[in-house]
Amino acid sequence: MATAQITRTASWWERLTERCYATSTPQLVRDVQHEAGSTYHALLHDLESPLESGFEREMARQLAAGQPTDFVPAGTLMPVMMQRFGLQDAEVAADPGYNAMRKTCNACPVVGQCWKAMRAGADVEECRGFCPNAKAFDSLAAG
Repeated sequence: MATAQITRTASWWERLTERCYATSTPQLVRDVQHEAGSTYHALLHDLESPLESGFEREMARQLAAGQPTDFVPAGTLMPVMMQRFGLQDAEVAADPGYNAMRKTCNACPVVGQCWKAMRAGADVEECRGFCPNAKAFDSLAAG
C-alpha cells in the first residue's frame, strides 16, 4: 500500500510575517541595544542562553560592524576561547604576552564570527581557522 506524502506549504500570512520579521530584525536589535541597554548587554555577554537564529545572526553582524563600541571581546570571548585550547585565564594571565593577546582579541577582525562560534560551542579546530590568537594559544597549551 502506497502512502501519500503530504507537504504543507506556508500560507501567505505566514510568509508575510516571516518576511516582516526578517526585514525588521536589524532595527529590532538596534532598538533593544538603545532602549533596553542592560538587557542587550546581558544577551551579548551570555554565551549560553539560546536566541532566535535571526536575532543572533543580526547581533553577530552588528558586532562585526563594530557595534556596540563598548563591547570588550577579551572580557567575554577570550576566556571561552582559551578554554577551547585547554587553557585557563589564570595561567595565561601570568604569561608576558598576555596583554598583547588581549589587545589582539579586542581588535579582532572577526569578532562577530567568534561570538557566534563561542555561543555554538565551536571546537578547537574550528577556532584555529579564524582566531588571531590561535598560534599563541597553541604555544601556551604545548608549553
